[in-house]
Amino acid sequence: MHTPAPPSPTASPAASGSRSKTWTAGTLTYTTGGLIVLFLWLLWGDFSWAMRDRSVGPMAQWYLKHLGVPNLLFALLISTFPAAVGVILGPIVSYKSDRHRGPRGRRIPFLLITTPIAAFGMLGLGLCPILGPMLHQALGPASPGETVSTLICFSIFWAAFEFATIAASSVFGGLINDVVPAPLLGRFYGLFRAVSLIDGVIFNKWIFGKVDTHYTIILLVIAVFYGTGFMWVCYRVKEGAYPPPPPEEAGAPGPFGSFLSGAGTYFRECFTHSYYVWVFVLLTVATLCFMPVNIFSIPYATSLGMSMDAYGDCLALTFMISLVLAYPLGWLADIFHPLRMGIGCIIGYIAVTAWGAVFARTPETFAVALVLHGVLSGCYFTSAASLALRLYPRSKFAQFASAGGLMTSTASMALGPLVGTLIDLTGNVYHHTFTAGCVLSTIALVAGWHVHGKFMRLGGTKNYIAPL
Repeated sequence: MHTPAPPSPTASPAASGSRSKTWTAGTLTYTTGGLIVLFLWLLWGDFSWAMRDRSVGPMAQWYLKHLGVPNLLFALLISTFPAAVGVILGPIVSYKSDRHRGPRGRRIPFLLITTPIAAFGMLGLGLCPILGPMLHQALGPASPGETVSTLICFSIFWAAFEFATIAASSVFGGLINDVVPAPLLGRFYGLFRAVSLIDGVIFNKWIFGKVDTHYTIILLVIAVFYGTGFMWVCYRVKEGAYPPPPPEEAGAPGPFGSFLSGAGTYFRECFTHSYYVWVFVLLTVATLCFMPVNIFSIPYATSLGMSMDAYGDCLALTFMISLVLAYPLGWLADIFHPLRMGIGCIIGYIAVTAWGAVFARTPETFAVALVLHGVLSGCYFTSAASLALRLYPRSKFAQFASAGGLMTSTASMALGPLVGTLIDLTGNVYHHTFTAGCVLSTIALVAGWHVHGKFMRLGGTKNYIAPL
């Protein structure tokens, strides 16, 4: 699938003779056929990855509402806890991954460890309706009740799932950055988005409506599919050679001293350059602006009397529209740059959320707002999928990506409970989720224009060099 080549600071197409074309990514060199094989394996891995992401979150949300938990606890488990895990685990894993050198590369070893753990967490979540009553009976008089016992089981397996998922997410983007040629990143992520949307259509059109009667079997099947499918990809995709990692700064002796030294290097490199701080702000707020509607869309639909079949149909329509747009958006991102495409999508989302905040008060108007929200948020995530890869230093991509994720996770910990509390205080008035999204997307637009100005001064679309 690849052959060694001299190290190259960037990934670019290279002519090999007069007829054959090769593509390079670091020390990896691909023919067109080899590139197709790489894409097929990565897309199969993304199919497994996306099926996990598209299914576990919505099913966990449905199950928690089925248990009758309040909106504040709902937000704490669904958004704040994963964000807190990301704050702690993401920087550690990404820092270690950038500096790891082993026979299987610097990314895949971490994915080989986290994939079985995530599958185990999914299996446990699927078995909660069985394990919760069993725990309740086993505790006898000391039991806090069947619902609380079930919630305890859910929390344990949800924690295992989130720990593994966040650790894997910290390095999966780095793997793409290391093995995919840079001039093709936009189109590649367009294909990634298309595969993810196909997963979304399959799950929401034919599976999600059956969650209330087949919750356990659906999660068990998806867990086995993800575990086997993604592990297979980890053994088939090969990383290239990397230059030696930067030397660790001398610090106090022992593991604790090494940790402090590494933490100091991490924060100094990532957070002392104002340009990257602004990039972090842009990516953080742009991600957060879609969260209020995403987190509470199922309770929102339920409050209006919308059935889960109708809700699933709305998402399936969203994914079908986004599927048609996915590759063209990736292609346009390669031409115009993902930063400019992302700014355009944010402008559109401001209009959508402003409309939803005023008019999404019935099942019909909510359906329109939900579809528009999904299409515009999908356009942003497709167009800006390669943005971090185009802006961060290539040699320390995972480290800088985790620093941005650190800011996103920190803000997410507060956002979910704040919106949940707002909804509780207003008597379950869920259209405030669109109001929150409109305010956040306006802030994201301001940050986007600021980053674009600095980006142009650093060389722009033709001559950009990531500062270090």
